[in-house]
Amino acid sequence: MHVVSAVSGRVGGHDALEARVMNERAGQAGPPTLRVPVLIVGGSLVGLATSLFLGRLGVPHLLVERHAGTSIHPRGRGNNVRTMELFRVAGVERGIQDAAATLADNHGILQAPTLVGDAGEWLFRDIDPGGGLARFSPSSWCLCSQNDLEPVLLEHARRLGGDVRFSTELMSFEADAHGVSAVAKSRETGEHLAVRADYLVAADGPRSPVREQLGIGQSGPGDLFHNVSLTFRSRGLADVVGERRFIVCYLTSPDADGALLPVDNRENWVFHAPWHPEDGETLEEFTDERCVEHIRRAVGVADLDVEITGKAPWHAAQRVARSYRSGRVFLAGDSAHEMSPTGAFGSNTGIQDAHNLAWKLAAVLDGWAGDELLDTYDAERRPVAEATSARAAARSAEHSHPGFAPPPGSGGGPQRGILNVALGYRYPQGAVVGADDTVPVVPESLDLSGAPGSRAPHLWVRRGDERISTLDLYERSLVLLSDAARPSGWHEAAGRLARELSLPLKSYRMGDGPDADLTPEGDADWAERHGTPRGGAVLVRPDGFVAWRSPGPDPDAESTLRRVLQTGLGLG
Repeated sequence: MHVVSAVSGRVGGHDALEARVMNERAGQAGPPTLRVPVLIVGGSLVGLATSLFLGRLGVPHLLVERHAGTSIHPRGRGNNVRTMELFRVAGVERGIQDAAATLADNHGILQAPTLVGDAGEWLFRDIDPGGGLARFSPSSWCLCSQNDLEPVLLEHARRLGGDVRFSTELMSFEADAHGVSAVAKSRETGEHLAVRADYLVAADGPRSPVREQLGIGQSGPGDLFHNVSLTFRSRGLADVVGERRFIVCYLTSPDADGALLPVDNRENWVFHAPWHPEDGETLEEFTDERCVEHIRRAVGVADLDVEITGKAPWHAAQRVARSYRSGRVFLAGDSAHEMSPTGAFGSNTGIQDAHNLAWKLAAVLDGWAGDELLDTYDAERRPVAEATSARAAARSAEHSHPGFAPPPGSGGGPQRGILNVALGYRYPQGAVVGADDTVPVVPESLDLSGAPGSRAPHLWVRRGDERISTLDLYERSLVLLSDAARPSGWHEAAGRLARELSLPLKSYRMGDGPDADLTPEGDADWAERHGTPRGGAVLVRPDGFVAWRSPGPDPDAESTLRRVLQTGLGLG
């Protein structure tokens, strides 16, 4: 069993990293070498999320991104409830909601031949009808475009000490048994920087040069369809849309289909037009005149004012890397998986990749977990991507996404259980003990009752005068929940093991008695909600997933809990 410690103390921030560079300059020819525990390649949503999550855990890191800044395109706007839970715990949920205020009242998905008249149908009117989601989560979906979301993540990542460098391109890297040596280049000055990292996280997009160099293949059907994203201004379109506050409207006119998305509900819009390069159609054919005419026909207003402000091709695909890990290098986000954009599953899956990987890297770097824990990143996240990408393609068929012609017999009927995909997915294998490996990764029905491998239940509790969700407890440590009304030794065992094994393990007694640390609100039964009898215990990982639960009291609670911790953390 090999435990890796950080190459330097857990001091974060650009200044600390630069100090290490300066310390190595003396007597060295060539570019200085910067030593850092984690190198992140790619500074879009997933790379920035990785920086944020590592920063929250106190892991020094360097992020390099070849582009000059954050995204300028209004895309990737759907942040699902699980992603917003992660942002809540990371302290950025409110900032994201503020950045998303313009589209806060946009909820449904409309499908119509044109926007003139009343023809058409709502595929759904409200993403959370009746407010039922509050039973499961303290958060909700949030419609925040990538160009608005990334600056929020960047601000917080840098505030936490993240060394984020734009206009900086990875030129080469070489991994060995002890770390990764890389060379990056400033695209502004041409200066080269040598980097020595314990680990590299590749969040460098669907054409990932890192993945290509590693020779990691991909599975899946490949390209699904192609679109050209057109940003445009139109003041008259708001009058045509009226009070229909949709997330997206699929316009289905046979000679001018496409997807219309509001940017500000007033004059800025996005239109996804089908593109067929397989038939020889070129991007040069998408002239401003053609695009303006296409949008007018799709909307149904021949003289609509349309000013094209940008064009960007994009490709929908269904591919998953055959491995998420190669030694000291990990894939995350689009470098690990591509999926149809319908439902925004791809970006959410990528952000959740980052969260899963961040706590595991922190645990290994801090020395309280073995290297085997890092293998569970692939074991847990790759099956989720495979199941989710299949659901995304099926949802595109259901919505008749412009340009997508699903293969005959591939389905396309109404897709239910979308909340299962967003919130109810499971880890049948990985850093869990006692998980049912016969349960599908995405179950048919939503079950958040505390089973090992599932996201721990949300429960409002009181901690002194503070009202929190149980999900707010899970970020920087393992957490053990046990029964205050029926002491069974779990609480005391957790305290002793935290000291003995040098673990960040917090223990809370649940109930309403004088010994309770957390008191559930109302008549909520914490043990029933977590699927364990009175006298039992539930162990929750830093990412909020249940690592293990006890069916009840145990005469040797300490030995049992020790075995669980050693197994789950790769220490045995």
